Amino acid sequence: MGATAAQYLQQLDAGRRPDLPETTAGTLRLDFRGDGCTDHWYLTIGDQHVRATRSADDADLVVSADRTTFDRMANGELHLAQALLSNELAVRGDLRLLTLLRRIFPGPSGARHPRELGRAALAGRAGSAGRAGSTGRGERP
Repeated sequence: MGATAAQYLQQLDAGRRPDLPETTAGTLRLDFRGDGCTDHWYLTIGDQHVRATRSADDADLVVSADRTTFDRMANGELHLAQALLSNELAVRGDLRLLTLLRRIFPGPSGARHPRELGRAALAGRAGSAGRAGSTGRGERP
């Protein structure tokens, strides 16, 4: 396993993140449970910037899970939706902000955006249609 979620959040670049919507802003608190205690991370999101600090302050959205779940998400081994649907995460508050968390944590290595897959499939069809028409009447060679 790679870095822990805490290490990932500590190294989180505070620069502009074009993958975040320009008009969305809010606060998230991540509660990492484990070893008989809970670590709190407070994310402030606005103007396509994310700032991570250690705080137990109230937030617009609170996401709780065991430390291992957050570590797997930080390493791209677990997708946020999968963790939510398998009850590995508990959420409370403004669920619209949950999509921001999905964009903050990395996806699985080698993953591609669905649009890229669609474009590749269309390009493959166009290429095969051109090859099929090369015999003159679309007949098999």
